[in-house]
Amino acid sequence: MSGQGEQSQDVVDAKPSDNTDAKPSRGASAGKFPVTTGDGEPIMSAEEFFADEYKMDYPQRGRAIIINNREFDRGLGLGERTGTDQDASSLQMRFMDMGFEVDLYNNLVAGEMQKVLVKAAADDNYNRISDCFACAILSHGEEGVVFGTDAKIEVKQLLEPFKGNNCKGLLGKPKLFFIQACQGMQFDSGVNVNAVDAKGQMELERQITVHKIPSEADFLIAYSVVPGFYSWRNSANGSWFVQALSDVLAKNWRDMDLLTIMTRVNKKVAYEFESKTGKDFMNQKKQIPCITSMLTKEVIFKPKK
Repeated sequence: MSGQGEQSQDVVDAKPSDNTDAKPSRGASAGKFPVTTGDGEPIMSAEEFFADEYKMDYPQRGRAIIINNREFDRGLGLGERTGTDQDASSLQMRFMDMGFEVDLYNNLVAGEMQKVLVKAAADDNYNRISDCFACAILSHGEEGVVFGTDAKIEVKQLLEPFKGNNCKGLLGKPKLFFIQACQGMQFDSGVNVNAVDAKGQMELERQITVHKIPSEADFLIAYSVVPGFYSWRNSANGSWFVQALSDVLAKNWRDMDLLTIMTRVNKKVAYEFESKTGKDFMNQKKQIPCITSMLTKEVIFKPKK
């Protein structure tokens, strides 16, 4: 038990590398100032910083990048991703409807994928007047990686340019990534559930100076499937995940927060899709997306006036 005279302080749950105390940025540091970056550059008002919703009334909604990889080098042994053009077209229309400036790229090698995202993150003037940033990657993948047309690249490498310490123009703003790709080679056979209705019948303002925010904050990464499993795609209609995402966004983006939207997407993929193939061992398989959120506020895409 701590002694009565011991001072309160924040510490990390690990062996410290030095004797520096981790002190909260509150209390004596309070003042009527805008929130600032670590170097003292103002980025938003204190009122905006402490709001429960992200500010969505900047001059621009922001940039949305779609990377649509359909064909791959033969040496990779990866098949053509038929149906992905339908995904790309669907997302392009949806992002445009939501007010994004959309850039669509087809069949990029891994190095080009990284260059496109580095360039977008570095466009400081545009990012400063934008609500947020969005990116959809449609490709083959494995756990933690996606494929360019020539080689694999780690997802974390693609996200790195947008972290707070690298991308000041999007600091404190949502960075949204939607990744349609396999994350492994397992099949999900699902579990039977009997749903019973009620009758028993069966049927299916405070202002304070804050000097830092975590560089990893304000990201949402939505994977089409949980780690270790295949992600399904229909050769005519596109992937299950993007079909569901496009449909739920179309109905709800104007007034529903993004995490609730993504929960609806999870439900739609889980309940409404089941594989039908010419191979028995691949039939009647299921899928569930996986949402990783480091968001600190609600994302609500209010229509631009």
